[in-house]
Amino acid sequence: MVNYSALITAGNTSGTNLTGAAFARVRIIPDMQGKKVLLGVTGGIAAYKSPDLVRRLREQGAEVQVVLTSGAREFVTAMTFQAVSGREVRSDLWDPEAEKAMSHIELARWADFVVIAPATADFIARLATGQADDLLTTLCLATSAPIALAPAMNRVMWANAATQANVATLKSRGIHVWGPGEGDQACGEVGAGRMLEPTQLAGYVANAIAPTGPLAGKRVLLTAGPTRERIDPVRFISNRSSGKMGFALAAAARDAGAEVTLIAGPCSCATPPGVRRVDVESAADMLRATLANLDGVDIFVATAAVADYRPANPVESKIKKTSESMDIKMERTVDILATVAARSPRPFVVGFAAETDSVEQYARQKLLKKNLDMIAANEVGHDKVFEKDDNALLVLWRDGRQELPHAPKVTLARDLVALIAERFAERGKPRLASISA
Repeated sequence: MVNYSALITAGNTSGTNLTGAAFARVRIIPDMQGKKVLLGVTGGIAAYKSPDLVRRLREQGAEVQVVLTSGAREFVTAMTFQAVSGREVRSDLWDPEAEKAMSHIELARWADFVVIAPATADFIARLATGQADDLLTTLCLATSAPIALAPAMNRVMWANAATQANVATLKSRGIHVWGPGEGDQACGEVGAGRMLEPTQLAGYVANAIAPTGPLAGKRVLLTAGPTRERIDPVRFISNRSSGKMGFALAAAARDAGAEVTLIAGPCSCATPPGVRRVDVESAADMLRATLANLDGVDIFVATAAVADYRPANPVESKIKKTSESMDIKMERTVDILATVAARSPRPFVVGFAAETDSVEQYARQKLLKKNLDMIAANEVGHDKVFEKDDNALLVLWRDGRQELPHAPKVTLARDLVALIAERFAERGKPRLASISA
């Protein structure tokens, strides 16, 4: 019989610390009996938390193999990790005894999941460039298991453009990045850069290895944010979408157990931990990315505010101010939502409708015209919804409707994902096998 244990988490995956009322939410995480977790520890002060992470993972039934970098050994000892893991700690790529049997390959194949906690800026940079100059980087390149990083560093190092570029590269390769959190740092400064707490990380590992929830084992593809349609090299046509609703839905789908890919137009929203993000700019870019990621998808949710029209003849040089007016010829863009809904076979398709009036009437027309399974509609206009943290939704399907009252977007996202999961289950169709783009 599978055992479950309660783990107190905030349910807030943005990387913030768990304080105050956030501790009120108790989340059930699955048992990891027999699962093999390789824990890499790199050289940062947050390494003092890593033995507790080993303990939390073992409490859930996981076997834990610890690999220390040379820098990590300056902060923690192998004996500590051997005591809490019950396994001999590895740290040297050139260990002659271990490597008699190609132990670095053996370990890479052994792991069901690899988590690096803490992950320093240096390790992130080396992993992003594909280096394999120590045991831990070699294992990461040689394993086919999922990999997660729990960054920990000074707030300025985290914000540095080089670090952010390296993190974006790793995310684009499907590596999970959990955190960092915000708060007091060992250097005396305050800001983003703290490693998430061991209890929170253990919960993420458990959900990644054995996801629970109504969408467990399902693949969800979302679009979010605006698009930009180029007029000339310095000007574009866009809209006011912030992407907040789409990113909240991505996090909610992940929490429901799904494997989530998020195709994002230009926006400043932080990528939810455990969500794979693909950045695009134009409607054409978003269409290509959607089709490229559609294979095997169970549910497609189109929250992006995609431009309906684009300049027909964008120019290569900046347009000079030479007349009192300027006419721009516009042409239709390809309808991404309708394109996906017209596929056969196709995933369960959810659209969004932003209307200034007659919300239900226009939304139902869109539902039927584009052959959608479900549509979520909201009223927009001056000082409504855009750039806001809250919203209200009217959800429609062929033979039903449900109103989701005004609430924070993260709350609406959880309610909408629960409704999508319910309708998806009722449709009863098997998982989409393959779609050729």
